[in-house]
Amino acid sequence: MTTSADDRRRFQRIDFDAPTELRQGNCRWPVKLLDLSLKGLLIERPPWDADLTQDFDAIIHLDSNVRVQMQVELRHEEDTRLGFICLYIDVESMIHLHRLVELNVADSTEMMRELRELIE
Repeated sequence: MTTSADDRRRFQRIDFDAPTELRQGNCRWPVKLLDLSLKGLLIERPPWDADLTQDFDAIIHLDSNVRVQMQVELRHEEDTRLGFICLYIDVESMIHLHRLVELNVADSTEMMRELRELIE
């Protein structure tokens, strides 16, 4: 029996659209955010010349004063989408991300399970 990617996924993704950019060194690219979770994000593949073997900083602007910033690494590629896993996130960004996911996840038990897995 095969297991689908969704069955293996430990962190629920939420559809979310916010101004987002990826940075690598001195380069910056605006990207279309498709969804995110406590552990990463999925974007529409931009036209760019980035080094996909190097890490990126992802910045998600929730409003003019609030943003989530995380260091990410490319985890999977599709024709039109790129999936990134979070390598590092500061405490303030994690608080904002946690609240955002919490507001969009109906099951509080599931949210607590995801937090435990993230911490472990």
